Amino acid sequence: MKELKSTRKTRVGKVMSNKMDKTVVVMVERLIQDDKYRKFVRRRNTFKAHDPQNSCSIGDQVLIEESRPISKEKRWLVVKVLEKAAF
Repeated sequence: MKELKSTRKTRVGKVMSNKMDKTVVVMVERLIQDDKYRKFVRRRNTFKAHDPQNSCSIGDQVLIEESRPISKEKRWLVVKVLEKAAF
């Protein structure tokens, strides 16, 4: 049987807040090139992601995946913790 490839978007980001229950705020940073000056500019987006086990802490690097709407602003799911924060 063929394995279906997921069409859901994934992002890698850093956990900025874990104060909510089963929710983390993840900041995703990317570099884009300015059209006029050709300089690379850093862009940031924050996403609220569902963390059912409350396993993420501030500073962790996580992989998040697009999902169905879980709440008013939560549309992402924490798939795995790639790197724990060194505190």
